[in-house]
Amino acid sequence: MRRAVRVASVLGFLSCTPAFAQEATLLEKFKDWSAYATTGNPKVCFVVAQPKASLPKGVRRGPIYFYISRYPADQVAGEISVKMGYPFAPGAKTTVTIGSNKFELFTKEEGAFVEKQEDETKLVDAMKGGSTLKIDGRSARGTDTSDEYSLDGLAEALERIAKECAI
Repeated sequence: MRRAVRVASVLGFLSCTPAFAQEATLLEKFKDWSAYATTGNPKVCFVVAQPKASLPKGVRRGPIYFYISRYPADQVAGEISVKMGYPFAPGAKTTVTIGSNKFELFTKEEGAFVEKQEDETKLVDAMKGGSTLKIDGRSARGTDTSDEYSLDGLAEALERIAKECAI
């Protein structure tokens, strides 16, 4: 649960008021991924991307982001979180697909998360070796969604935050 709360704070950096969002500073943009660092203490770094395509078209959703975060004070690297832009039903799952690799994420409110750290490592490794990522979910209202992300620039963005937030 602590991880979900910690991740929720990162998700807030890009979706809250402009004054609060300024606490996360853009380090550099790498094709379809951007690297950020917080200015507060403890320092947090993350990479973020938005989907290139979302289905079904015309469905009203909030902002959609895929994050990979580093928390040097907690010795955490590669923590996955996804802001889906809609609330999930309690106990809902999402599926991330990269090539033939599939990963199941648990959900909480509008977020999707990886349960085990070793699965996060496998997912990040698959992302580094892939070209696209697809995440499928179902909203609390029963709408099935599919978001496709480009993985161009991810490896470079991860290298940048590893330098900024060394563990």
